[in-house]
Amino acid sequence: MRFMTTSDKPDNASENPAETTVEHTGVAAQDWTKAAADPQYRAAVVDLLGALAYGELAAFERLAEDAKLAPTLADKAELAKMASAEFHHYEKLRDRLTEIGEEPTLAMEPFVAALDGFHRQTAPSDWLEGLVKAYVGDSIASDFYREVAARLDTDSRELVLAVLDDTGHAGFAVEKVRAAIDADPRVGGRLALWARRLMGEALSQSQRVVADRDALSTMLVGGVADGFDLAEVGRMFSRITEAHTKRMAALGLAA
Repeated sequence: MRFMTTSDKPDNASENPAETTVEHTGVAAQDWTKAAADPQYRAAVVDLLGALAYGELAAFERLAEDAKLAPTLADKAELAKMASAEFHHYEKLRDRLTEIGEEPTLAMEPFVAALDGFHRQTAPSDWLEGLVKAYVGDSIASDFYREVAARLDTDSRELVLAVLDDTGHAGFAVEKVRAAIDADPRVGGRLALWARRLMGEALSQSQRVVADRDALSTMLVGGVADGFDLAEVGRMFSRITEAHTKRMAALGLAA
């Protein structure tokens, strides 16, 4: 899930594989009004939007906090701009939940403990770790959401992809991290270990949350809408891992 929140994709992965290989049929070819007639599908989408909304709100808060670690005023301003973009994404999700008759805070509440716990367990110790978390760690969750979005109704898919739109973290993080490694190659080993830890924590956390939410887990394994079968779930995580490896390479880190 989007426990961490950025939308940045590796430089050579401009499209989501799920969007380019999945033909939109069934629910994915319907609009929200028609698809939401299935109460279990509606519950799954509300969970998805609630998780995303809290992820965006937490990202806003975290980026504002990370700005305190910025070494220059220019870096501080850049993070402030990104934080503002995340808050606007949150507003889109909040407004959509309200529009479909759901209370945004109630939709977000089931995910607060898990997301806050993840951030406590992966709190960066310095500026560079914060950048790696935003670029590598957060993008793992974004990849997952893009995969799921390919199975959503047209209205929900458009919204999810819009809030995963680039906030500018990719180029900024790559530039700063690569410059730091060039200045001191020893930094690379530490950041590579940090990124591997983020990968494991992100995948574990997403699997736990999905397992705890019946509607989401049922949708993912094919019981609702055009879900994944178990083989496709494996392929999905393989694609997410491959994208992670590409991001590590973009940063100049070993996967």
